[in-house]
Amino acid sequence: MENLIFSLNATLPIFLTMILGWFFKRTGLMDERFVAKMNRFVFQAALPVLVFQDLSTVDFFEVWDTKFVVFCFLATLISILSVTALSYLWKDRSIQGEFIQASYRSSAAILGIAFIQNIYGNAGMAPLMIVATVPLYNIMAVVVLSVMKPEREALDGRLLLKTLKGIITNPILLGIAAGIVWSLLKLPMPVILEKTVKNVAVLATPLGLMVMGASFEWKQVSAKLKPAAAASLIKLVVLAAVFLPAAVSLGFREEKLVAILVMLGSATTVSCYIMAKNMGHEGTLTSSTVMLTTLFSAFTLTGWLYLLKSLGLI
Repeated sequence: MENLIFSLNATLPIFLTMILGWFFKRTGLMDERFVAKMNRFVFQAALPVLVFQDLSTVDFFEVWDTKFVVFCFLATLISILSVTALSYLWKDRSIQGEFIQASYRSSAAILGIAFIQNIYGNAGMAPLMIVATVPLYNIMAVVVLSVMKPEREALDGRLLLKTLKGIITNPILLGIAAGIVWSLLKLPMPVILEKTVKNVAVLATPLGLMVMGASFEWKQVSAKLKPAAAASLIKLVVLAAVFLPAAVSLGFREEKLVAILVMLGSATTVSCYIMAKNMGHEGTLTSSTVMLTTLFSAFTLTGWLYLLKSLGLI
């Protein structure tokens, strides 16, 4: 019951913040122009600063574990390739990019650390898991969303160059690169700069959630309900069912196993929607998947934790 209450406390406020965005839009506190500008601000400023903050404070040399990092990276890469293959089962090719991203991309940075801290009292292996997965999450998201746009272009040199430019100039990837360089060089973080970065980073999640809620159209959900439900099932159940046994067989326990569980089975991250909208996609499938996974992850994550605890693995 304690784990269930924690999970509900961690996930339901996020879901309710999305509902608030929808409510504010319907009551006139937000209009289309305001939502569009806030969407752009979150994508180009708040989210990059958030990932910079997460990575710049990690001591890579102290926490480094090659076996753990390689496992997280390979599990993520295999997940992305598998989901990409599955995406070709949908007749509507315009939803492929959103389906792929929403199916594999966890809210590891936003929810992962808080989830592990509640169990162990510290961030555990979450920062190292973030290093192994978040750059890959974002690079592949840029590639997938660029190549698989609703009005996709022929795959030629011009498109490849355009995609490469999109990857290099992607604000989130620039934030990741800056954070990693800052950490590796052990650059000092003056209190003034630290508080300023924190003030901007803390805006990413609530504003991103409200933007998504404000942009959400219930009438459009029925058309995307099947792919959203499929993506949610993959995100919350299938990936964890495939890779957790492999992680156990390789000897991962305690904090490492919980970090892997968060990587595999936590809700689809809000930044999926922000990226999809800013890269020419409709966003309905993504927002539907985020809402479904956010709501049901309270129960699925509790179930996975209960199973691992019962087996004496955590």
